[in-house]
Amino acid sequence: MADKPLTSRGAATRQRILDAATQEFAEHGIAGARVERIVAAARTNKAQLYGYFGNKEGLFDAIFAASLERIMTVVPIDATDLAGWAVRLYDEYLRRPDLIRLATWERLERRPTGHLVDDSNRLDDAKLRAIAEAQAAGIVREGDPFDLMAMVIAMSMAWSPVSNVYAASDQEAPELHEQRRALLRESVERAIAPG
Repeated sequence: MADKPLTSRGAATRQRILDAATQEFAEHGIAGARVERIVAAARTNKAQLYGYFGNKEGLFDAIFAASLERIMTVVPIDATDLAGWAVRLYDEYLRRPDLIRLATWERLERRPTGHLVDDSNRLDDAKLRAIAEAQAAGIVREGDPFDLMAMVIAMSMAWSPVSNVYAASDQEAPELHEQRRALLRESVERAIAPG
């Protein structure tokens, strides 16, 4: 099925599978996710799921790749304003907590060390170049661009759904989010300031 063009009905079924599986994997992880629950929620059958994605792992891979692309598209880096980028990441985790949960399951179940994805799938070349250019312009402190990016991302996750201290929710008072955004912005600005 994957090689044939999808009909509109097939595309709708495939999207229902992706939507149901995103929720299932975000909640239960790769090992805990159940194909039976996914196909029931998607109103389809196992044959359709396997036809589109091969197996449960292939389905997770498709979802995880899409989640990385979404973060890249929705929250593009601005190396001249890494603090603003961190705040936009914070907001995206509030909007789509499932995305950060998927990355956490990838880390826990597949890649306990090293990069979260293979080098060919990292999608961070443009980010690293932007940080290096901001460093060359004297806007961002010296240091390995990857390490600076990782630090800013980690700071943006301080109140994310995977925080081991406190997980924020979009149901909280807007004033709390504004306080966190201000603290995050100031903290990142200080951390990346040159010299």
